[in-house]
Amino acid sequence: MKISDDFNENISRNTLFWLLLTNALVLSPLYQDATLWSIGICCICFVWRIGIYFGKVAAPPKLLVTSLAVGAAITLGLVSKEIGMLNALVNLLILGYALKYIEMRQIRDVKVVVLVGYFLIAFALLERQSMLDTVHLLFVSLINTCVLISVYQHATRKINFSFGAKVLLQSLPLAILLFIVFPRLGPLWLAPSMKNATTGLSDEVSLGDISKLTRSPDLAFRVGFDNESSNASKIQLIPNEALYWRALVMENYDGKTWKQANLRKNAQQRAYRERNQRAMPAQVEQSNSLNYQVITEPTYQKWLFGLDQAFSETDHVVEMDDFRLYSVRNIDQRFSYRVTSYPMSMLEPVLTPLTKRINLSLPKETNPQTQALAQQFVKDYPEPLPRINAMMQYFNQQSYFYTLSPPPLGNNQVDDFLFKNKAGFCSHYASALVFMARSSGIPARMVAGYQGGEYNPKAGYYSIYQYMAHAWTEVWIEGRGWIRLDPTAMIAPERILDGFDAMFTGQDSYLQDSLFTSLRVKEIPWLNDIRLQLASLDFYWSVWVLGFDEERQQQVLSELLGEVNTSKIIILMIVSFSIIALVIAYYAGVFALKPKQDPLIKRYSHICLKFADKGYPRETMPPQAFANFIHQAIHQEQPQLAADFNKMTEHFIALQYQVLNDKQAQQHQTLFKRYFRKVKQGL
Repeated sequence: MKISDDFNENISRNTLFWLLLTNALVLSPLYQDATLWSIGICCICFVWRIGIYFGKVAAPPKLLVTSLAVGAAITLGLVSKEIGMLNALVNLLILGYALKYIEMRQIRDVKVVVLVGYFLIAFALLERQSMLDTVHLLFVSLINTCVLISVYQHATRKINFSFGAKVLLQSLPLAILLFIVFPRLGPLWLAPSMKNATTGLSDEVSLGDISKLTRSPDLAFRVGFDNESSNASKIQLIPNEALYWRALVMENYDGKTWKQANLRKNAQQRAYRERNQRAMPAQVEQSNSLNYQVITEPTYQKWLFGLDQAFSETDHVVEMDDFRLYSVRNIDQRFSYRVTSYPMSMLEPVLTPLTKRINLSLPKETNPQTQALAQQFVKDYPEPLPRINAMMQYFNQQSYFYTLSPPPLGNNQVDDFLFKNKAGFCSHYASALVFMARSSGIPARMVAGYQGGEYNPKAGYYSIYQYMAHAWTEVWIEGRGWIRLDPTAMIAPERILDGFDAMFTGQDSYLQDSLFTSLRVKEIPWLNDIRLQLASLDFYWSVWVLGFDEERQQQVLSELLGEVNTSKIIILMIVSFSIIALVIAYYAGVFALKPKQDPLIKRYSHICLKFADKGYPRETMPPQAFANFIHQAIHQEQPQLAADFNKMTEHFIALQYQVLNDKQAQQHQTLFKRYFRKVKQGL
């Protein structure tokens, strides 16, 4: 095998083959980050490189490549404000990779391309951290490594691939060791997000917004409950109607849109320095608690999800005074955090004058019919609690309908909904109840989040999807605090008791615009079982790899070492490093006990021993002389065997003593093996 480290050597055809593969694979995970201009240049470079590989075109002149590079840089500079500076820099790296790929001529150029490829793979891994994405990027790393190996080894593609896999596997134990023992450190800097919010929820909600989310099958977050939670021995028995995942609280209403109050926005700005903005519940209320882990998908927003009343000790998670959980950073990748909820605790038993004023305010001269109805409730039910219960019953007693496609509303939205259309989605009913409650003097607000969840019995966790987005009402009653009321339960109780799928079919909602979602197989038992199994693997990946925080690290180290201290960790690292180094050195042949015999000589010696057993010893004869000796001895009795051995010897001599190129060596290897098998059978 020819080995070379000449930077000025021309690129071999074998290396060109691997370059074609790695170029497509390295850029494929980054298509969402690339602009159309960048994608176009990458495609041109790839097609041109294919032409070079097949000998149809020559390498482009350097002036053309330089012009493309300058033009691309100027274009990115002009659009950098629109796509963000970080995204512009990533596109610049992608373009540099593609342009260097097309103009490379020597081995030194290949090494630059491979190095930039590793940078792009690392960047893709920062953004895409699911188990499937990780496997994909490991495969891309393997192909990129094969390119580097092909620079030094003029071998077959199979040898490059197997050797590249061996190199990555040898690095795996070291990676696992560092993953387990290396301290969990936060990022040294915060990079600006390159994407806008992608979650279905927004901090502004119009009456038709949440119904649009029913067309999205995307995963919002997963939740795994601890078995030791105090209020249930079987966490999977938590009823669907108890799974209200709070995300946002809307208190300002301008007649068309619900928004967060300025009071809450100011509290979010203080979250960077005020971690906890509310007190723990009373000791009696803590007797019933739920402990669980939430793994949220990237939303590029800061709000988190939890059951009432939610507390978290995870870094960068703040407990807001309106009972939400809030992240001080944008959720731009999967984020895992621990939560303890106290469902029996009272929410804000004493209401401040400012909060009361906010949650009684209404837009002027709007929805007069609804205000008149509210005053009738005040007259019939002077006390707040009976009054709000009567309002809830009103939705059940009238002919209202729950629909994914509500009719349009006029300027007086609540009036049109309550007295004209009488058909709507959760936000319609929640908004109407808040408006009636405020009109009657009861503080009220809208809460947006998710309701329900799909339980996965394979791994014991809940999956909450975007189509499960929901809105409900909270009213404040003296002595009771904030009480959750959901008028949807009065119109469509099966939506709350059994979940979204019990009320609507997927074909009419989240499957309508999504052809390739895995949720399409939910109705086919054996395919749904596979879907749940694969989802379970991804959940465990999120828990034990992406969610491997300091707490879990201490748990694993305690199981390995008992009491964890610095000395034990240092000893563990030294011993592990030594074992890994010895294993790699052994397989590299550094201290092999017995030299490994060349397979070619091993096969030839095996045939010589067979002839010796039959009375024809080779002794000190050279290969050709021994072939002549065998031919004279057996050609009359076994002419075919004599001829086959002569041919085998001819190819053995060529492989052992002649200077051959790759193609000639491969041909002789194939023919030698063929005649070896024939001679072995003849003996």
